[in-house]
Amino acid sequence: MEFTLKTFIFYGFALLTVASALVVVTVRNIVHAAFSLMVTLFGVAGLYVFLQADFLAATQVIVYVGGILVLILFGVMMTSGRLEMRLHIERGQLLLGGVISAALLMLLLTIIANTPKWKNLSDDGEQLEPTTRRIGELILNGQFLLPFEVVSVLLLVALIGAALISRKEVRD
Repeated sequence: MEFTLKTFIFYGFALLTVASALVVVTVRNIVHAAFSLMVTLFGVAGLYVFLQADFLAATQVIVYVGGILVLILFGVMMTSGRLEMRLHIERGQLLLGGVISAALLMLLLTIIANTPKWKNLSDDGEQLEPTTRRIGELILNGQFLLPFEVVSVLLLVALIGAALISRKEVRD
């Protein structure tokens, strides 16, 4: 196996994603965990770019990093003055979690080892069409237009409701 710059960057993103995910589950400060989660989500978006899934990478950054993570940080900052988490974990829980994690790791490694090698279509010089065009055509010209609009109105109503609930004079 030859190491090109592309492979080096891929393994860098993979290592960054795994390392920051480990920090998320091991750190006691919830704000540090949220920022490590941001690095993890950016790493996953980078891995989507390597899979030539440009729409998924952009969606990962916009929805999860830009929306969900900011929501988590605001929720933590608004509701809690304590940022340190002191959890007492029983020895049996730790052992059970370790056994389940090891079993899942072995399952994933077995699946990876038995998966045939994928041919990267962009390596032979062929230009691939962006996935965003096809997704946009399916949503806006097909049967998914009505559900798409209903979800957008539902999200708008949820946003207005959240703003009304968080107003101080309404709560008092």
